[in-house]
Amino acid sequence: MSRREIVIEPITRLEGHGKIHIFLNEKGDVERAYLQVPELRGFEKFVVGRPAEEMPQITSRICGVCPTAHHMAATKALDDMYQVEPPLAAKKIRELIYCAFMFEDHALHFYFLGGPDFVVGPTAPRAERNILGVLARVGLEIGREVIGVRKQLRDLIARVGGKVIHPVFGLPGGIAKALAPADREAFLAGADRAVEFALFSLKLFKGIVLENPQYMEWIRSETYTHRTYYMGLVDERNRVNFYDGWLRVVDPNGREFLRFPARDYLRHIAEHVEPWSYIKFCYLRDVGWKGFTDGPESGVYSVAPLARLNAAEGMATPRAQEAYEQFYATLGGKPVHHTLANHWARLIEMLYAAERMQELARDPEILDPHVRNLPTAIPRAGIGVVEAPRGTLIHHYETDERGLVTRANLIVATQNNAARIAMSVDKAARSVIRGGVVDDGILNLVEMAFRAYDPCNACGTHALPGQMPLLIRIYNPRAELVRELRRD
Repeated sequence: MSRREIVIEPITRLEGHGKIHIFLNEKGDVERAYLQVPELRGFEKFVVGRPAEEMPQITSRICGVCPTAHHMAATKALDDMYQVEPPLAAKKIRELIYCAFMFEDHALHFYFLGGPDFVVGPTAPRAERNILGVLARVGLEIGREVIGVRKQLRDLIARVGGKVIHPVFGLPGGIAKALAPADREAFLAGADRAVEFALFSLKLFKGIVLENPQYMEWIRSETYTHRTYYMGLVDERNRVNFYDGWLRVVDPNGREFLRFPARDYLRHIAEHVEPWSYIKFCYLRDVGWKGFTDGPESGVYSVAPLARLNAAEGMATPRAQEAYEQFYATLGGKPVHHTLANHWARLIEMLYAAERMQELARDPEILDPHVRNLPTAIPRAGIGVVEAPRGTLIHHYETDERGLVTRANLIVATQNNAARIAMSVDKAARSVIRGGVVDDGILNLVEMAFRAYDPCNACGTHALPGQMPLLIRIYNPRAELVRELRRD
């Protein structure tokens, strides 16, 4: 049987590298589409032998987009490893910085990466599906505010965290320095601006997306729908929390399936390997790996903004709670299974992050100068978890008696999402490619299936048994293949 192949390479508007390989049958319909991640980051291997206290600085180098998430997860793992509880002021300052990071990262994705598909249009010319196209649609003043609010929050992260790309403030048992009154006032000003910008962004989304029948049809369509389990961090009242709490899993019907502390993650999360990607595919051990399929019998689950809202019973701040209620009222109740609804959920989380920044900055206890309890225990093993912008992030280190890392396991958001992302790309390709008819707009509809998750492929890539297969193709100036070198 003759077959045609379509390769989208590179895929665009995401962190890291990847390609989509689509195989067509003789009718020109899709037999299978694969999202392949061809890069490898070996952080789990080369941190072995390093002092555990270096992990917050080393692992933040995994990614330039979400270094604060890795820094924070690693710092919390050291708290656990050294059995030391940070002072309340330190916890609140950590969360304050983290909320600033979550806000500016979500704004980055909506306006620069995912948003162009809606603000400009999914089938608009390729040259317009970017931040410049967004600015042409919403106006230069809005563009200045997008850049301005992100810069203000990133400056605040650097002001207290030492650096914005690779923070240096996290220590086992606390943080490097206390918050000064002037820092607090700066955070209050930034938080107030962030709240207003989040409210504006939700209004913009309503006008451009929710009031556009074609966009709403895409959001609700089966093309971008998967009925899976969902996981996210929640507080004691099962409300969304980015920094701390319990890992809660709900089933495809929205019922609580699991609720457990981060230390028990290996009892519930396992990883599956496929030969066509360097990403490992996480699934719920309690259900088992049943392949790339959804439903209650499949162990596939999702993280990220939509999953966090589905796994929770509400938001912990008032305006975000109102937006949360409108979200589910509009989309038919909980849980929402529509992948493209991640974009709306992301804006609701922006509002929560901004409101939570206001609460923390106003808390008088945040100025307490006591921001570290020195560790005294012998390190053995530690597990830390936070909610990265892209979903649940787990760091797990084991050490010898000298505190040198003997084993590291990182389960990042994109790994947690990997199976569902692969399913989303395959389903979208099958839905929009028919009879071999393909153009740039159609292929972008396929890319939209992964873009909604805001994947970070650099963070998520792993390989077993620790060696990287290699394929080198050499072409002459006429683009003819002259030699191929392979190491499997």
